[in-house]
Amino acid sequence: MKPVVNARQTLDDFADNGSQHIRDAIRDAIVERRLSPGAKLSESDVGNLFNVSRTLARAALQALSYEGLVSVERNRGAFVAYPSPQEARQIFAARCLVEPVILREAAARMTKLDVQNLRLLLLEEDRLMNERGQNARRAEIKASGDFHLAIASISGNAVMQRFMEELVARSSLVIALYGQSAASRCGHSEHGEIVSAIERGDIDSACQQMLHHIAHIETDLDLRERKGQGLREAFDR
Repeated sequence: MKPVVNARQTLDDFADNGSQHIRDAIRDAIVERRLSPGAKLSESDVGNLFNVSRTLARAALQALSYEGLVSVERNRGAFVAYPSPQEARQIFAARCLVEPVILREAAARMTKLDVQNLRLLLLEEDRLMNERGQNARRAEIKASGDFHLAIASISGNAVMQRFMEELVARSSLVIALYGQSAASRCGHSEHGEIVSAIERGDIDSACQQMLHHIAHIETDLDLRERKGQGLREAFDR
């Protein structure tokens, strides 16, 4: 006997999946710095771009606002969040508190395969650093964030992993506004040192390296505004 399908539930599931797809796509564009802080995200433009209703577009933008990635202003609409210098410091302070804890949890669960996968991420990051062009730079930025998210995933703590997704995305916003690209190679080297310390079983050193790495990223912020692209340009291939 075929199960009875609730039509209302099916429509709700479809809407949720559509909203999630839009949210993930816009979040990726923010993380990769294809969408600049302050870029307008009108419901009609988002709906037209993804070929969905304004209702789905609104749900996606509202979800992103809960994550601190989008600012919804009354009578003005939605914009990619524009973090202040104070908020930037708070984001990195939160990372200093959270990431060593995540790293310790991950190290306690980490297998040889996990270490190999982290090394593969580092190889990909290194490859992208040696390529030229805007697309390679965007991919490099994402690969750098993926390293931190991979450690959060290994920890097995789903709540912390979700929190790190938000922090990494919001860090990308801050870097898009205030960061310089000169520190990328040093950051990549620091990722390698963190993995090496974990392999040696020196977790205290790994945590210290992580704090040094986060501080290095924050030190690279020069607080000068950077210009970026709007919604349609960010998705123009």
